[in-house]
Amino acid sequence: MEIYEQISRALQDGDTDKVSFFTNQALANGIEPVSVLNKGLIAGMDVVGDKFRGHEIFLPDVLLAARAMYAGMDILKPLLAKEGIPTAGKVLIGTVQGDLHDIGKNLVGILLKGAGFEIIDLGNDVAPEKFIDTAINEKVNIIGMSALLTTTMPVMKKVIEAAKTRGIYGKTKIIIGGAPVSADYAREIGADAYCFDGMKAVETVKGFLAVK
Repeated sequence: MEIYEQISRALQDGDTDKVSFFTNQALANGIEPVSVLNKGLIAGMDVVGDKFRGHEIFLPDVLLAARAMYAGMDILKPLLAKEGIPTAGKVLIGTVQGDLHDIGKNLVGILLKGAGFEIIDLGNDVAPEKFIDTAINEKVNIIGMSALLTTTMPVMKKVIEAAKTRGIYGKTKIIIGGAPVSADYAREIGADAYCFDGMKAVETVKGFLAVK
């Protein structure tokens, strides 16, 4: 079994020690860090994402795989930074003000990070100004908002209005998601896309940033 497959399999199994071992082994064999990232770690998380979407595995399995992925990323990060390898894009995520739910948002962050994107997670109960200030300061490509309560959905519109006022609307893509949210609501408030689950978010972000 080639080293990329070993990394991928270990990640899918949630085996942190094996992911670290095989990642270090790949680097010792002279394989480029970016290849280890793309063909080992990201390839493994792609499989995890597909299985999760197909209900072959469940949230605890995804969280174990993510932990294993982070173990490999901890080894690769300094090497990728040293070589100046860019991420696939920068995505800002958060649950809107007044809403403390974050399980779905956290899963989206895990899957996006697994797909090679840099994630800035503002957590929950995030004010519109914080979304926009951070998006501008960090020069993010995409803002992702989550709401699990119908009473907090209007905050999404406030964020979009603030994006228009601050001049980033249209330049920074805005995606929304959450149980009460819909594609119709996304169109109504001027969001660029509605994502019904984590894998749809990955697919949408890849589409916006033209990542294969």
